[in-house]
Amino acid sequence: MGEEQLGTALENADVVIIPAGVPRKPGMTRDDLFNINAGIVKSLCSAIAKYCPEAIVNMISNPVNSTVPIAAEIFKKAGTYNEKKLFGVTTLDVVRAKTFYAAKAGVPVEEVDVPVVGGHAGVTILPLFSQATPKPNSVLSEENIKALTKRTQDGGTEVVEAKAGKGSATLSMAYAGALFANSVLKGLNGEPNIVECSYVQSNVTELPFFASKVRLGEKGVEEVLGLGSLSEYEKQGLEGLKSELKSSIEKGIKFASEN
Repeated sequence: MGEEQLGTALENADVVIIPAGVPRKPGMTRDDLFNINAGIVKSLCSAIAKYCPEAIVNMISNPVNSTVPIAAEIFKKAGTYNEKKLFGVTTLDVVRAKTFYAAKAGVPVEEVDVPVVGGHAGVTILPLFSQATPKPNSVLSEENIKALTKRTQDGGTEVVEAKAGKGSATLSMAYAGALFANSVLKGLNGEPNIVECSYVQSNVTELPFFASKVRLGEKGVEEVLGLGSLSEYEKQGLEGLKSELKSSIEKGIKFASEN
């Protein structure tokens, strides 16, 4: 696949989904993928800026905490950056949080909503189980909440280890990516009140990029929503994730400026 075919594939696209890159193997963190995937993301975003500069971009390639800032910098250099049209897809964290919560809380998973904020790797993934609906059939202890949080954060690693070197989460990621893309399309088509969690340019915290609930619309991001009320455990988690997320963002920006 050369530049010419890439241009043909991208021309006049409304939405571009980027899952390109290498998957994790046991013992690897998402950050270990950085050097390979950062270069792939850079070249694809340069092509997007050239062939479909108005497109909404859904970034799946890991590490999302860094690849979204890389994309933003590439688009800025090209003069095409629109913060309303760049999304880091964190939907798989939400799918996992919903699934694990439903099983523990004894409620139907299709009725569950759990916001997941922060980033898309390890401790930067912060599920807000205090805001989960519907409420559990019996009260979840603090230990339950901590275990659910840890399992949500380590969900990807659990799959990588279970596959024993044969790849990372693929079907679940495809499912989550399709869910988010479908919501983006609903927003573009003018359906009201389409809300998903996503990693976007944000003023919710002091960090330039952050995942939280986002209202989607005809121009992409219609509104970045706040965090709502947090439990003490979630407040600690929020403060605890900031330094790692900040360094991942800076790593992406540095890569884009030097390459």
